[in-house]
Amino acid sequence: MTSLFKGTFVDTPKAGELRIRRDHLLGVSSEGYIAHLAPISSPSSQSLLSSSSYSGIEPLSLGEFSFLLPTFSDLHLHAPQYLYAGTGLDLPLMEWLEKYAYRAEERIDQDPLLAERVYERLVQRLKELGTGMVTFFGSIGVEANLILAKKMQEAGLRGFIGKLSMDQSPRATYGEPSADYSLKSVTSFLDSLESYTSTFPPHLRLVEPIITPRFVPVCSDELLTGLEKLGKERGVRVQSHMCEGRDQMDMVFKSRGEKDQHVFDKLGLLGPKTLQAHVTYLDEEMIPLVKDRQVTMAHCPLSNAYMSEKQFPLREALDEDLSVGLGSDIAGGYSPSIQTQMRQAVVIARLREGARCESLGCSFGTSHEKGGKNLRVDWTEALYVATRGGKKGMGMGGALEVGMEFDAQLIELAGTETPGGTGPLDLFDLRQGSELDEAGWKEAVERWWCNGDERNRKGMWIQGRKVA
Repeated sequence: MTSLFKGTFVDTPKAGELRIRRDHLLGVSSEGYIAHLAPISSPSSQSLLSSSSYSGIEPLSLGEFSFLLPTFSDLHLHAPQYLYAGTGLDLPLMEWLEKYAYRAEERIDQDPLLAERVYERLVQRLKELGTGMVTFFGSIGVEANLILAKKMQEAGLRGFIGKLSMDQSPRATYGEPSADYSLKSVTSFLDSLESYTSTFPPHLRLVEPIITPRFVPVCSDELLTGLEKLGKERGVRVQSHMCEGRDQMDMVFKSRGEKDQHVFDKLGLLGPKTLQAHVTYLDEEMIPLVKDRQVTMAHCPLSNAYMSEKQFPLREALDEDLSVGLGSDIAGGYSPSIQTQMRQAVVIARLREGARCESLGCSFGTSHEKGGKNLRVDWTEALYVATRGGKKGMGMGGALEVGMEFDAQLIELAGTETPGGTGPLDLFDLRQGSELDEAGWKEAVERWWCNGDERNRKGMWIQGRKVA
């Protein structure tokens, strides 16, 4: 082990379970995995502290009102679109793509210096926001995606880098001329990224490719079949968009004669290594398919409010134990903050429950009498989706448990210089030298969840290495 931490540790091992461990000791191995986590008073912790292998290693004390939390995961972010994030949300999805998204991606591919500027700033922003892992949609060009991969690796952040594949683009100046060309291009990207990451020790290879057909309307069956085959041959994950908006779904049905999810399934693109963004039209018919294929879904609550006619049924997905994480969907969502997405996910769930009650004619407190399922989602469940849910869906840990990668952020609620609350927090009942009990800690963490920002983030580690 190379480092020790002592203090309070917070995580969500499963949806709805907030685990707060006070006065614990956490040890990290030389390769960046959690090797020890137990109460400081336990024999194992005391033995560790007295071990000769730890002579000279002083445990990092987290602070009286600070805690370690797993880093956030963003399962859906269009990196080139960060160029114009915060603008251009005035159109339906398919029109928006043509006017804004394709244009930005085209610029990034044509100008490597611009790609350098945009991606360097994006990566820095992700650090500030506590996002330790991102699944990216890139652009169709190989060079720009390699720039993105290198920026993430150099910054010490995890990234799944998706070079877009699209052989039926509606934009004359931005697309790939054939399925064969597209498959050769993505193969070149896979080879180049593999060559780059091979220079790092296995546990420090933080970036990897993810095969990325943009979505069914711009991909031929030939291309989708070829990408599925390539993914299996190379052991690479696959991502796309599925059932995002009515206009997109109607386009698929008119051109293919099948629903979105059935096209993907028929061509072998739904499986344990598949990530599908949005899936806002998830219903009782689709749930068994997604569950059986073990597909992970990226819930993008902010962008869905702008770009989709329906909202993702997070309550139902959690109740069915489906694999779900959060996505910012830059630039369909204007903020890269996963904290913003967590809060929006709860708001949308409450609005869905309000609409359900209104449709049943419920009065206050009588929704249970009218039947049906309460659709609310609480803040601890949203925190789970932002941390453990997203990481687990991509084959990693996402909690603070022995054997999992040590990806953590240090959150300060109050400090010696800010005894009444750090940053935006105003905490009136904290007293230096007085310990919070379990209920007090839960209340304090909830207040951070609602009102905290980057000012509360005092450190960040990925694979055991401090990056911010």
